[in-house]
Amino acid sequence: MNAYDFKVKKMDGSEISLSEYKGKVLLIVNTATGCGFTSQYEELQGLYKEFSPLGFEILDFPCNQFGEQAPGSDEEIHSFCTGRFGITFPQLAKVDVNGENAIPLYKWLTENTRFEGFGKSPMALILSGVVKKNDKEYKKNGNVKWNFTKFLIDRSGEIVARFEPTDMKKLKKAIEKCL
Repeated sequence: MNAYDFKVKKMDGSEISLSEYKGKVLLIVNTATGCGFTSQYEELQGLYKEFSPLGFEILDFPCNQFGEQAPGSDEEIHSFCTGRFGITFPQLAKVDVNGENAIPLYKWLTENTRFEGFGKSPMALILSGVVKKNDKEYKKNGNVKWNFTKFLIDRSGEIVARFEPTDMKKLKKAIEKCL
């Protein structure tokens, strides 16, 4: 099984097979419009603009599971992201990434990656404290911990790396290596 075996919903409710992205490098990210990491949309758009001509795609899945920071409809979220950050990468239907209602793609992503920590920055320490309140065993499971967790998929549909929201520095180099 790989990423291309999954189908997901577009904002309009229709289904799309990830096999349509076969041969491309994918960055799958759960996002929120009211999060402290929302400014990462700007960085993500920059990566998309730079690397999309080389076969790179970002698949944006809005998610309201972390602090209810993506409360709007798919259309409201999309309007905010295009208006404020000028995003041009695909934004899909809002999803759950953890729990019994998690979409199959995210179940596969979280079952096949490990949480490696948030790092040592001040924001990482704050985030660790917040996440620990909701999941005492958070260090021991692969669940998505917060908004803007990213999964890098290579051209063959395999998971290459997982990046926590506090880890944008290594992302560009990992994408370049896959391309």
